[in-house]
Amino acid sequence: MADPQKKSALIAGATGLVGGYVLRRLLAHPSYARVEILVRRELPVRDPKLTQRIVEFARLGDGAPGVAPDDVFCCLGTTIRKAGSEEAFRRVDYDYPLALARLAKAVGAGKFLMVSALGADPKSAVFYNRVKGEVEQEIAAVGLPAAYFFRPSLLLGPRAESRRGEKIAIAVGKLIAPLLICGLRKYRPIHADSVAAAMIYVANHHVPAGLIESDAIARLAILKS
Repeated sequence: MADPQKKSALIAGATGLVGGYVLRRLLAHPSYARVEILVRRELPVRDPKLTQRIVEFARLGDGAPGVAPDDVFCCLGTTIRKAGSEEAFRRVDYDYPLALARLAKAVGAGKFLMVSALGADPKSAVFYNRVKGEVEQEIAAVGLPAAYFFRPSLLLGPRAESRRGEKIAIAVGKLIAPLLICGLRKYRPIHADSVAAAMIYVANHHVPAGLIESDAIARLAILKS
């Protein structure tokens, strides 16, 4: 594990479902002395470790973080419905993470850990999955020391907004989860806090860089980070 006195982290997307859990876990984690978050507006969170930096995500490359982070957590993401168009969705889920990865490379970050999605594939006929796959591909080519792409299945956890279709999918997912065994385990719904726990475990241990599917996320989440 890294020296607990020297670890610093940067989070983009700390207001999101997974990002909120990542923030809480990092602030409580003994291996991190400094945590910086990139936000559009200041959060009502106070902690001696925490620095909040107001940014315009469309201009991420204009300035470096206040500290050179050891680990960069990318928890940015939206839905086409919330974004309002495919173009706006692509901006949040492709342009911003790629800009963050390039910034991480420029400041010498050691690990880049990104929340992607189950089914991400640059050749997919599904727009959402295709964008996720394309950004994974582009970030992998940036040349970071280690880039990890976490592909969770349907996320469980409290959301700021209610989505009827998603509620139905979660209910069905929980019902059939026990039937999803062997190669189907990655399709089981997973709690957002488990994704956060897995990301922080990977940040602090030697894990091969690359894709981490939902069933592997669940296994990593129960290990001591």
